[in-house]
Parts: sequence; C-alpha cells; structure tokens
Amino acid sequence: MAGKPKLETVAREAGVSIATASQVMRGAGRISDKTRTKVLKAAQKLHYVPDNRAASMRSGQNREIGFVINKISNPFNAEVISGVSDLLEADGYLVSVLDARDDPERQGRHIDAFIRNGRGGLLWVPAEQTPQKTFELLAAHRIPTVTFLRRPQASGFDHVGIRNAEATAQATNHLADLGHRHIAYLGGEELTAVRRERIAGYQTVMAERTLGTPVIWDSNDIKLAGMQAMMALRAAHPETTAVVCNGDIVALGACHGIRRMGLQPGKEISVVGFDDIPDAAVATPPLTTMAVSPYQLGRRLARVMLERLSEPTGPASVSEVSAELVLRATTGPI
Repeated sequence: MAGKPKLETVAREAGVSIATASQVMRGAGRISDKTRTKVLKAAQKLHYVPDNRAASMRSGQNREIGFVINKISNPFNAEVISGVSDLLEADGYLVSVLDARDDPERQGRHIDAFIRNGRGGLLWVPAEQTPQKTFELLAAHRIPTVTFLRRPQASGFDHVGIRNAEATAQATNHLADLGHRHIAYLGGEELTAVRRERIAGYQTVMAERTLGTPVIWDSNDIKLAGMQAMMALRAAHPETTAVVCNGDIVALGACHGIRRMGLQPGKEISVVGFDDIPDAAVATPPLTTMAVSPYQLGRRLARVMLERLSEPTGPASVSEVSAELVLRATTGPI
C-alpha cells in the first residue's frame, strides 16, 4: 500500500515549491488564482488532507475545541451543540463532543484525554460533585475553559448560564395570575444546581403569594417518565390544577399523561415547560414554555470561547440569559 499523500507530493504534482503549496493549503500568502487552483486540484487528486497536528505544534494553537456535556440525547443539548458547532466551525475550529452522563469519573477521563491530545479549549457542563482537582488540573494546564449551565464556585473560568430561578418564578406567577393555587413542580430526579435554582424560584412565588403547599414531584426528564409521573402526581394530589416543569421533554410527557386521564392540557390542568425545544411549538396542543433559545445560547457559548482564545489573560466573564414566557395552548384559567 502506498504511503499517505504528503505536501511534497502535492507540490510536485502541481509543479510548485513546497512553500507555495503550504501557503495555498493554509489559505495564506499572496498566491495567484491560477496557482491556487493547480495546488487545490492536485491535493484533491491525491486525497491530501493537511496534518493539523504538525501545524498546531508549530503555531502553539490547536483548532479543536472539546465540549463535555451531559445527556447528548436531550433535544435541548442537541440544539446547543448545533449553535456551538456552527459558529466555531465557521471560524475554522473543529468541535469534539463527549457525553459525561453526569458522572465525575467518566468526565475525568474525558478531560484527561482532552489535555493529553492538546485540545485548544474546553466547553464544559461540570458533573455534580466534580472534585476540586479537576478544576485545578485545567487551571494548571491553562486550558481555555468556559463552563455552561452549572457555575462552579470560585473556578475562575468564564461561564454562560440561565437565570433559572427568575424563569420558574415567572412561570409560577403566570399560573397564579390565571387563578391556579395548587401548582406542582414536576421533573428532575437529582438536586443538581440548575434544578435547585428552578425549584427555588417556584417555591418563592408559592410562599410570596400564599398559594397551596408546594409539591416537588421527581421524574426522569423523558416523555414516558413525564407521562407516568403526571398521572401519579394527580393521583396523590388530585387538587393539582397546574404544573411547572423542569424541561420541555417532561412537560410534553405530562401532557400525554393528562390526556391519558381523560383531561385536556390547558383546560383542566395547565402545563409550563422550560427550554422551547422545536417540538414545543408543534406539539398537540402547542406547549407554553420558558424559552431560552438553545441554538442561540450555543452560539453565545461559542462566542465566549472565541473571546477567551483571543484574550487568554483577560478577566473571567459571567453571562446569564433570561428566559421568555412563550404563551401557547397548555395554560389557561382555572
């Protein structure tokens, strides 16, 4: 089997110097269109792909960004990843995505691999109970890092997140304004930092407006679990007329559960989701939700990374977005 194509081979095929071929492949230098076309045609003919590892060693910059996230299968995360990838790839970066599944040990292996392979930066949703040594490792290796959704205490990293308590407080106030008093919080199983914040916003409004006793009902954030949890919640608390949900997926499942009970979402029981994933707008009935525009959130996350790469020694930034209440058909007066 012949060896893999090299830059020297491309230069010889195109009849140019190795330096000229290198400039063409890097998009650098003042090269005529005729010469550029010859080199690119030769590279295509020979199936040549530049070795970015060597370029990274020469320039000291790696154009690959790691993204360690939890539950890639969640549609919210998929939208965020699309936003991140579209912006970074347009700027010449490759994004590698790994799912830590909220497991600190699995996460540690991913981060170790990123450091060993010299990634240019890390976008990261820290797992619950991430050990301090992980933050120290990233700091020691000076890895440009932007945390997402979960903000570690005193990490010194840039952060992009959501004003979670503010959002669920707005959702609960909306339901209270419609006349609902017995409002439950549905979704999530672990007390992650994000879920704690969302529950706190809900509980604050329940107390301030002297509504019914707060009910926190756990559920895995998938449709089937949301459906089953909604039916179990209603059986245990038949007075419940509205739910604020931990995310759109569990909210859509809750709507299925309400219909299974012979009731109508937005009529007998109101439902508010969180995220505004694409399925929210096309569901039957369309889902009222707290919208954070996950695709745009991903682009914001990518922009913060680009800013960090351009100013490695600048002060850490914190960017948190407010959610917007999008009124659709799953909420209505009691």
